[in-house]
Amino acid sequence: MKMFSTWLRGTALALSATLAMSTMAHAATPIVMATKSFTEQHILSALSVLYLEKKGFQVVPKTNLATTISRNAMLNKQIDMMWEYTGTSLIIFNHIKKPMTTEEAYDTVKKLDAKLGLIWLNPAPMNNTYAFAMKRERAEKEHISTLSQLAAKIEQVRQQDPDHNWMLGLDLEFAGRSDGLKPLQQTYNMPLDRPQIRQMDPGLVYDAIREGFVDAGLVYTTDGRVKGFDLRVLKDDKQFFPGYNVTPVLRQDVLDAHPGLAEALNTLTPFITDDAITEMNKRVDIDHQSPQQVARDFLKSKNLL
Repeated sequence: MKMFSTWLRGTALALSATLAMSTMAHAATPIVMATKSFTEQHILSALSVLYLEKKGFQVVPKTNLATTISRNAMLNKQIDMMWEYTGTSLIIFNHIKKPMTTEEAYDTVKKLDAKLGLIWLNPAPMNNTYAFAMKRERAEKEHISTLSQLAAKIEQVRQQDPDHNWMLGLDLEFAGRSDGLKPLQQTYNMPLDRPQIRQMDPGLVYDAIREGFVDAGLVYTTDGRVKGFDLRVLKDDKQFFPGYNVTPVLRQDVLDAHPGLAEALNTLTPFITDDAITEMNKRVDIDHQSPQQVARDFLKSKNLL
């Protein structure tokens, strides 16, 4: 019995060592992560690398990849992970333009991608969607806080002072998209004459609002310049714009090979709120700090390092 007990303990120890070595091998396998070519994605990349390495995972970021290239690379098993937006998957990948709530959009893309072996983990609270914004001082003076109030103001000016039309700054893509300007006008009963629309590069819209070249403009809600330029984002009170909650998306085989990875990422995402990512975007775009330093400071402030 004593010899059998010794043999049993030895076998158990050997098995434990084998399992530990297997887990270490999985953790040592690099996780290849796609990163898109704008500030917010660079910050999410830096957050992931620092946080996951602290958890024992090795992450290799592939930066400045286009959305469709990243998606195809995931499906072809060249990329293991990416931070994707629910609205992007809904509209660009699945060609669904039906209005949905934030929860409906997430549930829809999660179910569709599960069939392809792509797993959507828990979404972050932040929502980087389209919105219209004005200079805060101007918006408060005109008592405008919603898109309906903006539409009413535009029409009032059209009727009372045709020589001084309000102008909107839009990027070229949104002005021409089938789910862009025209359906927005229908939803908010917003007739616009051609001189009222100023089309420009997306990055120039923020400066155009700040300098008064346009009265309001199309922005991304979590862009650092919203805070840096003290703009007021107008509430989309008729819920025209889809939700763009950013979410870690990974292949099922990657999650299987890296025990604890899903849990780690699901612990991180609740901290990525609108206010948090907007402040981090501001520190990079306005204050000219590196995404790595901003990410490190944020993780430390949340006791995640």
